[in-house]
Amino acid sequence: ELCQGARARIISVCSQGASLVWCEERPRLGAHSDTSKCPFRFCICTRALEVGEQSVHLGAVRIVLHNSPEYQLLASPQHIFLVPASTSFATISKFLLIWHPEEAKLTVTAPPAGFIHSKVLRSSNESDFRKLLLGFVGLLSTVAPLDIHTSALSNHGGLLLVSTHGTVNMVEPDGTQRHIFDLEGGPLTQGDLVRLKTFGNALACVLAGVLYLIDQNSGRLIEKKILSMKKVHFLESPGEEDSIQLLTQTGIYSFSFSVPEDSSRPEPCLVEMVFEEACRYYQRRSLSSSKLTVEKLKKGGVFQAPVALAAILQHSLRQKEKPARGLQDTYAKLLNTMSLELQSYLSLELLKTCVVGAPESEVESYCEELVEQEVSRVLHSDIDKDNLAYLNSVFTSFPKAAWKATRGCLQLQQNGDGHLVARATPEVWKKVLGGPQQEEVGLNGVIPLFELICTSFLRFKPKWLPSFVELTQQYVSISWAYSSKEGPEGRVPLYKRALGVLARKNKRSEADDEMELELLLCSKRPKAVLQAMHLLIRLKRWQRVVEVAEKFSKLSPLLNKEIFTTLLAEFAQHRELDPYLDRLWPLCPPELTASDILTVILQHLPVSQKDPVPFSSEEGQLTVGLLKPLLQRVVQRPCIQDEMYSDALQSPTFPPPTPPREH
Repeated sequence: ELCQGARARIISVCSQGASLVWCEERPRLGAHSDTSKCPFRFCICTRALEVGEQSVHLGAVRIVLHNSPEYQLLASPQHIFLVPASTSFATISKFLLIWHPEEAKLTVTAPPAGFIHSKVLRSSNESDFRKLLLGFVGLLSTVAPLDIHTSALSNHGGLLLVSTHGTVNMVEPDGTQRHIFDLEGGPLTQGDLVRLKTFGNALACVLAGVLYLIDQNSGRLIEKKILSMKKVHFLESPGEEDSIQLLTQTGIYSFSFSVPEDSSRPEPCLVEMVFEEACRYYQRRSLSSSKLTVEKLKKGGVFQAPVALAAILQHSLRQKEKPARGLQDTYAKLLNTMSLELQSYLSLELLKTCVVGAPESEVESYCEELVEQEVSRVLHSDIDKDNLAYLNSVFTSFPKAAWKATRGCLQLQQNGDGHLVARATPEVWKKVLGGPQQEEVGLNGVIPLFELICTSFLRFKPKWLPSFVELTQQYVSISWAYSSKEGPEGRVPLYKRALGVLARKNKRSEADDEMELELLLCSKRPKAVLQAMHLLIRLKRWQRVVEVAEKFSKLSPLLNKEIFTTLLAEFAQHRELDPYLDRLWPLCPPELTASDILTVILQHLPVSQKDPVPFSSEEGQLTVGLLKPLLQRVVQRPCIQDEMYSDALQSPTFPPPTPPREH
């Protein structure tokens, strides 16, 4: 009764709310001989289902998708998954479809490739499968076909997929995929039967007479049981999440299991993680070439730290009232010392649980708090390549929350004078500046922590970036010797690293030129200051040129001479600096003579096309009158050699008396 056409045939059907949704085959006229040549002969339809007291009424037929390939339909409470049939063409079986009836939205997803595309189907014209596919057919040509052996629905609304290699994945209604577990055994064939069923947070799976009980959230194997029969069927057991009813050829059996109720309780995998982390830690510091394993750590008795930590985790987190019961005295003392760390771990796990179960309106605030705790945790641990890659992913996924977390960890704020101050501890500063550098992390897109923070400054508070670079330089000068190879300044100067972040911006603006100037000047390095001077001269910002010259000429006599020579060469070429000569001439270094000044002037005079004449009518030509105040200033200045011998020349008796001779 569902189909309207006489030749239509039902392929797959499911119920979703008060509607029936099905996939039907509609053979083309004249296509009796070979149906494999027309794969788009199927149609996805839906009809409302009204159940009365004595009869059932079907509503009007509505087409969801026409000209479609064959799909198997699986309905969750709010979504319908369309899984391609095994007989579909390879091009079509590269993606799944997810139909959202309330929003009239269709999501196309290729989970292995991370491709997700959603579209609202407003008219019948948009419901054509072939037209829907044209938008991304080029992208899908590079994607491998889906490896699906068995599919089933979970009680949380996700789609469970088992591959031919025994990998169990969960596809969420938004199109994302999550790995859950890998079943034992070789590749699955078409005849191998896999049964899937979820009970609460537990996933039950039967393969080749073996029952696997898996925690859906963590992927941990709860229990593995060998059954005496291979063919079983799961029965519905409403309200019983800790028992499974199995239908077999000999009867109905009930199997009970227990899942840890307290999510904060340490699981075996957490203890294993302690030993795995200890293996990596000791292996990096070991001079031996032999491989260190978890079994060696547990049996060897050489390294006591992972054994102590595992014992504390096993005994303390289960009992909040009496955490030290059953522990050795030394472990109990250690537990008292690290109680705050354990409390921080518990709160972090609780926060992660809140993020998973929170409504969309509260997810952002939870994520900000979670990112803040994670950034703080990493900054207080060893920043190796793995931790740095993790921080990169955090800053990329949650840029605003990571920026707030960075400000909190470094305690960045403006004082009453408007200057940026930071009250971070020396340990945090060393993590920011002394982590893996660009040449160590490689070219895989991971950037050092200092560059990550500079990127956040450029995005959310660009005016603070020069002040931040200046703060880091002050800390470097205190913590490391100048040009020390261990310190960050011994490799690439911090201002150059910040300039590298600025250069990676896609679009260049006037504000970026100003930022480049500020970064060069805040370094106070002679080469950087001269580079900023040339940039200002190129931009013809003469007022700022003179201000920078006045400020930085006081740093060193050598820099003073370079700045004055540069400005004197500009003075010889044009008349833009004439209004500032009364501020420029006092910057003349004391060792510069009149002949030195005239040499610089003559070297940089513009080449004239005409023959020189005594009295030129051309404006903008350098005259002796403009240069006279500087020359007078230099000539009237006392000679340096005179000052050196002034004490000898002003002695009261000249020549000095002859010293007494000794016979």
